[in-house]
Amino acid sequence: MSTPFQNIVIVGKQEDPRVVDALELLRTHLTKAGVALLSTAEIGNADLVIAIGGDGTMLYASRLVRETGTPILGINRGRLGFLADVTPDEMIESVEHILKGNYSTDSRLLLEARLQRHSGDVEVAFALNDVVLQRRETGRMVDFETRVAGQYVNTHSGDGLIVATPTGSTAYALSCGGPIIEPQLDVVVVVPICPHTLTDRPIVISADQPVEVTLLQRDDTRAEITVDGFAMGSIRPDDKLLISAANMRVTLVHPPGYDFYGILRSKLYWGRDSRNRETETLET
Repeated sequence: MSTPFQNIVIVGKQEDPRVVDALELLRTHLTKAGVALLSTAEIGNADLVIAIGGDGTMLYASRLVRETGTPILGINRGRLGFLADVTPDEMIESVEHILKGNYSTDSRLLLEARLQRHSGDVEVAFALNDVVLQRRETGRMVDFETRVAGQYVNTHSGDGLIVATPTGSTAYALSCGGPIIEPQLDVVVVVPICPHTLTDRPIVISADQPVEVTLLQRDDTRAEITVDGFAMGSIRPDDKLLISAANMRVTLVHPPGYDFYGILRSKLYWGRDSRNRETETLET
């Protein structure tokens, strides 16, 4: 088969029984199609990465391809699956379409988190979803200050702060009251976590404006930074966290018929007639 994707890497949790069958089925299908299956160590030579699992597997795949720019196709074997949009039942048909060149691509914003230590050391990490400052090992709130493009925004008290991409707007940020951002928008959402002041609300800013977060001194203050759910390290009042758009992006591949709003309707149960649910409740 003539295909733009001659070399493919498949990633997924081998120990997950929900993933194993799909992995084996896909390997068999791709081998019969004449596609070369590469290991993750050969990802620099891959034309496509297929991630089978939940959005956590997609985030793992995004870390693998950050430097190479290899596009990713997601097969959903997790729960919500906002990122991995192809269902198992559609997997083979969708892969066939893509191998024949019938697909669309979607470029996603990455964030760069730069933690500047008082000592002068700098730690850097990248996020497809979000960068989170959160209290650690204490029942006390954390106090912190935010600036956008060098301009003072607010002094916050609460459990922390989420800085999320449009991709991450349907993750932790959504559960904290943040808005859903259409993936192609070049913006970032800044969402307080359980703010002490109820007027401390999420804001949406242009992605070209860096966000600066400084932890303020407070008795028993302990806070940490996580990036796409992975610990980056603790942050102290004399440290500074800088979050900006990275100079790299992640490309997602979608089969024909990809519909972002359709995914929202499916995962969030939009578009259903509440009157029918009320009738069903009364009948039961």
